[in-house]
Amino acid sequence: MKKRTLAFSLIGTLLFAQCKTSTPPQTASTATQSATEAPAKKELTYTTVPNDPLKTRIYTLDNGLKVYLSQYKAAPRIQTYIAVRAGSKNDPANATGLAHYLEHMAFKGSTRLGTIDWEKEKVELAKIEALYELYRTQKDPALRQKTYHQIDSISGVAAKYAVPNEYDKLVAAMGMKNSNASTWVEQTIYYGDIPSNQLDKWAMLEAERLGVMIPRLFHTELEAVYEEKNRSLDSDNNKAFEAAFAALFPTHQYGTQTTIGTVEHLKNPSITEIKKYFDQYYVPNNMAIAMSGDLEFDQTIQVIQEHFGRWQKKNDPVYRAPQEKPIAAPVVKEVFGPEAESLLLAYRFSGVKSKDAIVLRMINQILSNGQAGLIDLNINQKQAALGAGSFAEIYNDYSAHFLSGNPRQGQTLDQVRDLLLQQVELVKKGQFEDWLIPAIVNKNKISKMKSYESNAARATAFVDAFLAHMDWSEYLQQEEAFEKITKQDVMDVANRYYSNNYVAIYKRTGQDPTAQKVEKPAITPVPANREAQSEYYKLVASKPASDLQPQFVDYQKDLQEGKLKSGIPIYYTRNAENGLFNLYYVLEMGTNNDPKIGLAVDYLQYLGTDKYTAEELQKEFFKIGCSFSVSSGQDQVYVSLSGLDENLEQGLTLFESLLQNPKADKKALEDLVAGILKDRKDAKLNKNVIHSVAMVNYAKYGPKNPFTNILSEPQLKKVKPEELLSIIKSIPTYQHHVLYYGPRPMQDVTATLNTGHNAPASLKPIPAAKEFKELDITKRQVLWTDYNMVQAELLFLTKSLNYDPKMVPTIRLYNEYFDGGMGAIVFQELRESRALAYSASSRFNNASRKDRANYIMSYIGTQADKLPEAMAGMQELLNDMPLAATNFENAKASVRNSIATERVNKVGILMNYEQARKLGVDHDIRKDIYESLDALTLDQIKAFQQQFVKGQNQTILVIGSKDRLNFKELAKYGTVKQLTLKELFGY
Repeated sequence: MKKRTLAFSLIGTLLFAQCKTSTPPQTASTATQSATEAPAKKELTYTTVPNDPLKTRIYTLDNGLKVYLSQYKAAPRIQTYIAVRAGSKNDPANATGLAHYLEHMAFKGSTRLGTIDWEKEKVELAKIEALYELYRTQKDPALRQKTYHQIDSISGVAAKYAVPNEYDKLVAAMGMKNSNASTWVEQTIYYGDIPSNQLDKWAMLEAERLGVMIPRLFHTELEAVYEEKNRSLDSDNNKAFEAAFAALFPTHQYGTQTTIGTVEHLKNPSITEIKKYFDQYYVPNNMAIAMSGDLEFDQTIQVIQEHFGRWQKKNDPVYRAPQEKPIAAPVVKEVFGPEAESLLLAYRFSGVKSKDAIVLRMINQILSNGQAGLIDLNINQKQAALGAGSFAEIYNDYSAHFLSGNPRQGQTLDQVRDLLLQQVELVKKGQFEDWLIPAIVNKNKISKMKSYESNAARATAFVDAFLAHMDWSEYLQQEEAFEKITKQDVMDVANRYYSNNYVAIYKRTGQDPTAQKVEKPAITPVPANREAQSEYYKLVASKPASDLQPQFVDYQKDLQEGKLKSGIPIYYTRNAENGLFNLYYVLEMGTNNDPKIGLAVDYLQYLGTDKYTAEELQKEFFKIGCSFSVSSGQDQVYVSLSGLDENLEQGLTLFESLLQNPKADKKALEDLVAGILKDRKDAKLNKNVIHSVAMVNYAKYGPKNPFTNILSEPQLKKVKPEELLSIIKSIPTYQHHVLYYGPRPMQDVTATLNTGHNAPASLKPIPAAKEFKELDITKRQVLWTDYNMVQAELLFLTKSLNYDPKMVPTIRLYNEYFDGGMGAIVFQELRESRALAYSASSRFNNASRKDRANYIMSYIGTQADKLPEAMAGMQELLNDMPLAATNFENAKASVRNSIATERVNKVGILMNYEQARKLGVDHDIRKDIYESLDALTLDQIKAFQQQFVKGQNQTILVIGSKDRLNFKELAKYGTVKQLTLKELFGY
């Protein structure tokens, strides 16, 4: 999840209970109404706000449902959010995790959707509910086991009447993207990006499923939540933030309750309590719909009124926030886990509607804005710690300011703490330059301008306002207030809130003495009922929708190609929307050509020029609303400059001066090398790097691979600044091309670059790269690595044919059918039916370049004690793909509708062209997919699967705790070999 303001913020990336299932409800009476009982159309009034950049219309239906609409026609799609003011802070203290459970249940349908015989099904569901109420009161293990066996048995009977994933199948066929939901401290949000011609179907479907809570397939979905909990228990970041919240808020539910809930409450769920929660909070006067995209206001609100207007208004939910006592002295806590050590500091602030919370946003940017903040310059630029940052979490009742840092080799966490506290003291004393606040205001305006090119960002702003109980005008006025903040305001607020009242969380590397695990219950797989359809499903599916025609990128018309001096190609697309630009120099060379390139690129960020120090240079860029970056990969270097186009010349001058005249800094290089070595050490503690990067590279190429193609420690320490300066200066001297997206005409850009881009008259050819041959997988093998974790994660890897554009349409449809979302085969079978994992996927991945192989990559993350069933389940699907005509037709419709409503535009045109060139394709490959769809059959997909997937040799990559892994089971799938970290990392 992206970083979002207010309700959707950075912590959400770490702690949101983001699920592959969710949605909001209506009242029980709604579900019994006929779909044809449309209320008479009525004129609906709306409010607007002067000078609103989004030109929003805000409606309130008679039942209290708030509706925010914004028109933005970049593509024939609409971003939809349905928000409920109900999150984990509203959970009963004796049933935490309840809001999150409910979010999962919202995807299960209604009394009409997801069932083939509701009258029979509801009898069995009532029995299951009663048994869960009994189960949660029982203490004797034998009695609990007996009751759970009854639950499992009756659930099997009830499942015969259920049609799993009907909602998911329908939205997939509609072409909805990113169908999902999330629960956090004070909200649950259901979202999806729909084609604009599917508005009526969407409203019909959402009003139905969110109008009543049906605990269908409850015990298998509960197991998915168990897996989600286990994943959180394996996350060191999650542990640190939970500890910080608990210390900041010892009384308020922000700290006393977690979103997923306690292990004890997870083991003892109450369907009855979930129903009560639904009835109290899932009422229209406590909910909002936020939409932005290619919509017509009058038509859209009439559709919403027709379907959501039936929801019945109830009493407004009441919540009284517990009051926290002041923190009188530092609260220090330790958490343990296998990853690298780190420090988290936190301060408590007032809630979202206070002026202090607005000033907090400014303080956060003064400390860390990615370029010229105090932490950016005094810690990161000077490499005083391995990495430090600042972010604010602004909630309704309270807010929190977090400072984080990672230590260098030999540095203590206390020393990192002191560095961070020193920056806070500078803020309190006003010891930052006067231009910084206006520059932050300017940056904020640029960020808003950029974000409002996104329907998701627009709709998110509406949700943020609604969750904060703010009128839209009040929300916009906060931006005005932000722009008026003075240095004195910052100092006053800082001195009120920052004292000896912080929370310090020391994340240590080591065994967690409080480690927990949700044990595997005995679950009998439930039938998938793939070909079954409810009558409501048929009704929605048969509803006609107008056709939308696709638009494909025409490389001859949609971008311009020109030449700069020295014959440098330039590719251009005009920005007709705002005054921002993106400029790239692209070199087809990278670390495969020379590992020192990566080091040189990293070194550049710590260098100044003959005119500016490194710190001054960052300040100069920040002042003019521009930023630069240089990044290197295995086979490319991207040099980029972006910002306000009116300042392009100034930015280009600064940028080019750095490339032409970087000033050597021996200490900066020594610190950089030391930091790289510490990073390498920390990487060996990170399970994601170990499994997804190191092990995958080892499996594809062997022990010598692009990932291990790095300078050794002795080589690193021998590198001289002059060597790296030579590489930096040489970047513009090699053959390269330029990309520009911005508002000025091509001829003006060419003139500017011919003057400002320094390149020799004759460019050098790109040097030969080191070749890494992809290994053929000639036998079945299992490679495993030991890591202290609750779960086990498995990746099944198969090498296939090289990239072939003729195969792309078949591969796209196969992926959509087999693994295209929550209604597809893999998710249905492994999560919904067998309850084996929270996350499972299998895709036939096209190569990124024409001379490289495609790979089949299948993933499942599960409890270690489910390893035998999980491996068998995935292998069964790969070798004997189930055939389901309904799923296939839905997959075909999904691909068709998605492509018909996709619009590759703006800077995306340039990136689309770049990718096509790498693949040796001279046109938008989506055109081939779209035009091939009608002719493709399920038999062809099956033949593809039989030829390229079934029975193929695999390398299975396993990461997990050696004490929990079942090696006898692993041996069934090939030769088992343990990989040491030295083998994987090469150091």
